[in-house]
Amino acid sequence: MDACVLYPTVLREILIGVAARGLYSPAWSPRVLEEWARAAARLGPEGDAVARAEIAALRDRFPGAEAHPRGADLARLHLPDPDDIHVLAAAIASGADAICTFNARDFPRRTLAHEGLERVDPDQLLRRLGPDPAIGDTVRSVHATAERLSGEDLPMRLLLKRARLPKLGKTLA
Repeated sequence: MDACVLYPTVLREILIGVAARGLYSPAWSPRVLEEWARAAARLGPEGDAVARAEIAALRDRFPGAEAHPRGADLARLHLPDPDDIHVLAAAIASGADAICTFNARDFPRRTLAHEGLERVDPDQLLRRLGPDPAIGDTVRSVHATAERLSGEDLPMRLLLKRARLPKLGKTLA
């Protein structure tokens, strides 16, 4: 998993909720988690503190998810953005089948295929896992929490569109 799919709260809660129900096994590098914390810190000290607490809880919940890239892989791999090599190396180290990211430009399909991986965005990942009642249950739970915390009625399809899951929203509508 790339940091860009872990930082938005609603998206992360859906992806992690589905993983907790056993539909897939997540993996990330320590650097991905640090990127998430740095992005949240831009919101201020509270953002950093909340992110670090959520990261600690995530590590406890998925103790085997943290993949440590091997130095040899870090040295031999090439991507358009060298700062993303750790994501690819972590995917290799974890034995992943795919990298879940929105960043298509920096994860070329040909490069990933050479490593036995593919690139999927979160919408693709969740649709591939379904139809499964656990996905709908997870989305409904996250939706209810988002409404409760915001104090507003949020149409589910709009919430999923904002979370960059428009096709899943259409499927569940």
